[in-house]
Amino acid sequence: MTRPSTVAKVGLAICALLGVLDIVSLGGIGADDGPPVPIVLLGALLGLITLWGVRIAWRGQRKGATIVIVARVISALTALPAFFVDDVPDWVVPVVSVGLLLTVIGVGLVAVALKRGEFTA
Repeated sequence: MTRPSTVAKVGLAICALLGVLDIVSLGGIGADDGPPVPIVLLGALLGLITLWGVRIAWRGQRKGATIVIVARVISALTALPAFFVDDVPDWVVPVVSVGLLLTVIGVGLVAVALKRGEFTA
C-alpha cells in the first residue's frame, strides 16, 4: 500500500483541523449571534465524517480522500449564506472567509494527490 506524499498529508491535516473546528462549533449552540442549530449540527456531523475520512486517507486509501473532499465541500457550502444574510455579526464574514480559503487549500492539495494516484483503492 502506498503512503500519501507530504503534500497530501498537509492537505489532510488542514482538512482535519477544519473538521475539528466544525465539531468545536457545537459549543455555539444557543448563542445569540450563532448560526441556526441545524447548521451547527450538520457542521459537526461533517467534521466527524472528515476526521473519519482523514484516518482512512492517511493510510493511503482513495476512499478516505474522496470522503474528505466531499465532506469539506459540503461544509463550505453551508457557510456561504454568511455572505448574504444581513444580520450576521461583523466577525463572521472574515472568519468564514479564512475557513473557505483553508478549505480550498486543503481540498486542493488532497485532490492533486488523488489525481496523481497517491491513494490506492
